[in-house]
Amino acid sequence: MAAVAQETQETLTGIATGDVDVLATAIGLRESARERTGLDGRTFALVKIASLVALDAAPASYAWQIANALEEGVEPDEIVGVLIAVAPQVGGPRIVAAASEIMLALGLTLPEGT
Repeated sequence: MAAVAQETQETLTGIATGDVDVLATAIGLRESARERTGLDGRTFALVKIASLVALDAAPASYAWQIANALEEGVEPDEIVGVLIAVAPQVGGPRIVAAASEIMLALGLTLPEGT
């Protein structure tokens, strides 16, 4: 087992449990990063979703980024547009996997068999 500082453990616990104060810090970092890009909030959110698809990201990442995108005014059909746009570069399996995670993040029920 690795030696983990108490502060690190508390931060990880806060993130894992959705602690508002810990997440507010993360959101603040996100805003700072967005400002440095020169992108508007909607574009930034869509780029982040595209990067998650390309990386075959973890489910929790989708939940977080989809929520951010919706807060920025991104519509679900635009998120589908991102899937279509990146499909030639990332391939079908990643698009299929991402679609399921996006559906869950949007509060939709997955089709049977997925």
